[in-house]
Amino acid sequence: MISMPTRLLALCLICAATSASADTARARLDAFAKNLQTVSANFEQRVFDANNQPGKGSSGSLAVQAPRQFRWKVTKPYEQLIVADGMHVWIYDPDLEQVTVRSQSLEEAHSPLTVLTDVSLLDRDFAAAEQGEREGLKWLRLTSKAKEAEFEYADLGFGCADAAKGDCGDAVALRRMVFKDTLGNRTETLYSDWQRNPTLGADRFRFTPPAGVDVIGEVKPEAEVHPLKD
Repeated sequence: MISMPTRLLALCLICAATSASADTARARLDAFAKNLQTVSANFEQRVFDANNQPGKGSSGSLAVQAPRQFRWKVTKPYEQLIVADGMHVWIYDPDLEQVTVRSQSLEEAHSPLTVLTDVSLLDRDFAAAEQGEREGLKWLRLTSKAKEAEFEYADLGFGCADAAKGDCGDAVALRRMVFKDTLGNRTETLYSDWQRNPTLGADRFRFTPPAGVDVIGEVKPEAEVHPLKD
């Protein structure tokens, strides 16, 4: 089962295509976060264990709506859907006919998801350090200031929105992310087709478990849940 922790998912949603002429990764992040409401993209991802042995890759699409709603859909090698509606995080595995649900609360409080709508929180919750340029990308490293950090670091690589172009001009994007957890596992994610502030229907971030599936977890009574429509 492909299960992506919310903290990792949140990291994947920090940045996307943006218009910026600044020559540092942090400046591009600041420019992107300004006036951001929604964003969407496609991804390809692979996880490596502490011995640098690769696991199976996955691919799919993501969408986020400020400040706390997101949708992460894996389409290959098999389907999985993660939806955060602002109250709960739902993880649906169609092949297993199983839904896991939990409260969406303090776990996200110290994640980079918060900088989408308030970039000032970046300096409050994280240490950000320029990592220079490699592989044609400008890199920014985030490390948590929390006493018990959920991850070791997250490296964000910014480059041209169109990888085929040698000169980015004003169109830059988050092209790669390298995330290392406290157990030594490393997740590498490639992003493409970023859209900044697209129109996303409210149903994109709502989920109701299909009839007949097993539901693990508890739903708070104050949460309003609606059917999911594609």
